[in-house]
Parts: sequence; C-alpha cells; structure tokens
Amino acid sequence: MKELIAAFPGQLEEALRIGQSYSFTAPAETPSSVVLTGLGGSGIGGSIVQNYVFDKLKVPFTVNKDYFLPAFVNASTLVIVCSYSGNTEETLAAMKQAIKAKARIVCITSGGEIAAIASKKGYDCIMLPGGMPPRACIGYSLVQVLFALKHFGLLKTKFAAEINAAIELITRDRKAIEKKAQGIAQKLVGKTPIIYAAQDYEGLAIRVRQQINENSKMLAWHGAIPEMNHNELVGWRDKDDSRAVLLLRNEDDYERVQTRMDINKKIIRKYTPNIIEVYSKGASYWEKIFYFIHLTDWVSVYLADLHGVDATEVKVIDHLKGSLAGS
Repeated sequence: MKELIAAFPGQLEEALRIGQSYSFTAPAETPSSVVLTGLGGSGIGGSIVQNYVFDKLKVPFTVNKDYFLPAFVNASTLVIVCSYSGNTEETLAAMKQAIKAKARIVCITSGGEIAAIASKKGYDCIMLPGGMPPRACIGYSLVQVLFALKHFGLLKTKFAAEINAAIELITRDRKAIEKKAQGIAQKLVGKTPIIYAAQDYEGLAIRVRQQINENSKMLAWHGAIPEMNHNELVGWRDKDDSRAVLLLRNEDDYERVQTRMDINKKIIRKYTPNIIEVYSKGASYWEKIFYFIHLTDWVSVYLADLHGVDATEVKVIDHLKGSLAGS
C-alpha cells in the first residue's frame, strides 16, 4: 500500500493521459441529468466530483451507492458506471436498470462483466490499469469522470491544469507530507478519529474516514460544517480522551464556516484535548483535494503500522462477498 500511495503523482499523470487520449463514441449532447453509480473506492471519486460541480453544472448530478437507480433516470440521463473491478454486484444491478431505461451510459473500469457488457452494447468504456485495490486508484477513476463531463459539454473548467499543478505540489512536498502524516498518525493512534470539514469538502472527509476504516482497520466517523452544527454538536457532552478530532481546513473556506469551525473547537475542547487542525496547500480546488488525499492516505498507512496491521488486507469484505455469492 505504501508503494501505491508513493506512486500517486504518477497515477494522476497517467489518468490525465488516459482521459486526454480517449475518444468518445457517444455524441456530445448535453444530458438533462447525470447519475454516477459506484461504491467504495470506485464511488468516492464521484462524491468528491459532486462537491466540485455543485456550483458549475446546470443539470443535477447525483451519486448513487445502491442496487437501484433514481426513478428520474431516462433516455436523456447520463449514467456513469464506475467499478474498478468491473464486477461490483450493486453497480452491475444499477447498470442493468440504466440499460432498461435507455440511458446514455459511460463505463469506467479495469475489466470484468461491466467491460464485457459495454463491449457487447457498444457503450463508451474508459479502461483503467488493473490489479490494484480500488481505494488506491481514486486518481484514475475520478479524473475520468471529469473527462466524461467535459465531453458532454457539462464542464468547462481547466481541471487538467489544476491537476498538473497538484502533481507538482505533492511531488515537490513529498518528504514534508510524509513527515506531517507521521505526526498526525501518532496523535490518532489509540483514538477514535472524527473527521470534520466544510460542506463542499464532505466527499474528502468521507474518503479520509474510509481510508482509516480500510487501511488502518479502525472505526471512525465524519461530519460536515455547517450541517453538524445543527445536530451532532449537541452530542459532545462527555469528556473522553479516546476521541480525536481531525479538522480539515482551507484558508478560503467560507468566512461563516471558518467562524463556526473556531467556535466548534472551543466547544469540543471541553470534552477532548485531541484536536488536530490541518490546512490544505495549493491555489485551486484540485490542488487542495489531492494534497489532502495524499496526506491522509499516508496517515492511514502509518496508523496501520502503529497498530501492527496490514493496510492492504480486507478479509472481512472478501468474506462478505463470498457469503453473498453463496446465498
């Protein structure tokens, strides 16, 4: 897992090459809505893109993490089917519903049944390098979603330039990022991590939680501000030093959100002394996002080391899939 994380800048470079070289066969007609269907490491990129396009797309963008698609999906809907393995049970079920609804379908995968269906039906299918854990391939899948949105005339930002700047940033700061990650991991070991971020970075907060779940083999939870100020904040009542808050911040977070974060810190500090503030680096959304992803991926594997567990192993998920296959 450490080798995969260290190779992240190269993965982003290759992801850009894949997206820039892919020739779509579907006409570049603007859809009336977009649904990205995918789960786990294959779906989290969609959640992050959803935050990014919130104030950019003129049509609804929905992320689906279930067997079933929303009822509004029809022939004018773009359905992006994202499954790294190409065999995700829930995603295959959703894809079959998209086919029945005659939706426009674009697949992002490394192979499996999804690639086979796409080939048979003549759907666009962006192929990714295979043989890796899906959670280690977020750069590959996320970047292709952006290229798909661009092809259909939905996204006009210069995201490729921002991603190139992110590659330069995390490559240049590699040693500093790893050192910072080690320090954060030391503060989180033996604690229950609680990740908070601004609402437009909730996809990132989910990603961090999931990496701690899978790589570090730890329970964790996340919340988004301002939403958690209307419910979860009330739950901070008991002193408990076994909890640790990881507050992901940006210098340009909305001013009222920054004020809320500062007030939250004062309230939460009454109940735990373990509050870790981390600020992003970079000028653009994608620089900040990929800086945070790279930093917290390292945090998750250093936590795995500190707990004496294998960051790559996910036997319980394999057991679940095996049990489902036999039922």
